[in-house]
Amino acid sequence: MNTLEKITMPSKADRLLAMESFEKLESTLSRLQANPEIEIEETKDKIKIPIAALELLAEVLKAMSKGQPFSLVPIHAEMTTQAAAEFLSCSRPHVVKLLETGEIPFTKVGRHRRIKFQDLVDFKQNKKKEREKLLIEMMAKDEESGLYDSQH
Repeated sequence: MNTLEKITMPSKADRLLAMESFEKLESTLSRLQANPEIEIEETKDKIKIPIAALELLAEVLKAMSKGQPFSLVPIHAEMTTQAAAEFLSCSRPHVVKLLETGEIPFTKVGRHRRIKFQDLVDFKQNKKKEREKLLIEMMAKDEESGLYDSQH
């Protein structure tokens, strides 16, 4: 598995450090106008970092500080069925079923299925929209039948 695809659970020490770092980085980001040069204290190396990369780092630190698992995946990446299952929070056999029924496109490399990360993102977003639509429909039916009053 590509290290960018690894889902990481932060330790308590990492959470505390991430919280402190996130607060400082967030404050600094609001004052930046251009890509900053950062010095690595231990080596004295200086590197320029795009603001977009620092904003992504801030999101990672924020998730870590809350103890949330996170993953960085290149959009063009292809994932295994196990990595896809972890991303969708379901079982690997369920992912295989979604692939075999055509709900999510995939390719085969030998005997192994590979799924484009973007296809997983699209699938997840479509499922969320479907759930929201069904919920709105259910609430409207409840309101029509007098089970739910939107005014209260």
